[in-house]
Amino acid sequence: MPRANRFIVVFLALFGAANVHAQSATYKCIDPAGRPTYTNVKEEMTGRKCTVVSREISVVPAQQFAKPPAKAAAKSTGERVDTNTQRSRDDTRRKILQEELDAAEKRLAESRQKLADQEVIRSGEERLIPQKALDRIKPYREEVERQEQNVASLKRELSNLR
Repeated sequence: MPRANRFIVVFLALFGAANVHAQSATYKCIDPAGRPTYTNVKEEMTGRKCTVVSREISVVPAQQFAKPPAKAAAKSTGERVDTNTQRSRDDTRRKILQEELDAAEKRLAESRQKLADQEVIRSGEERLIPQKALDRIKPYREEVERQEQNVASLKRELSNLR
């Protein structure tokens, strides 16, 4: 056998032996209290009933979840707010929503005006190809629709307060 071939054979034999060693068996061991643990360390198996596990397993320890404090649980049961305090909060919320609605209606009027201004303008090319005019106007229409949805949402929220 040539020297290079012997080198390859020896190399493969050593590599194969290292690979077999890396794939050690995993054991499921039951301790005297009856709790199962998984290990591949021979020293941890002394004094336990161990069996080889034939499938791959995950050996990640379980997480311990903290219990919520008793105070937090009592607080969530529904402490009542004073009627005057709640009325004040509702009035403040109504005022804020009304201010937002007024601003949204103003933006809607401005968006409609910009759309109307753009619909009037037609260049020579847009008269020949109407799709170009529609493409140019599309963002203005989308803005009007978005503002209309905002106004409708604010009105709906205000009506839910009353």
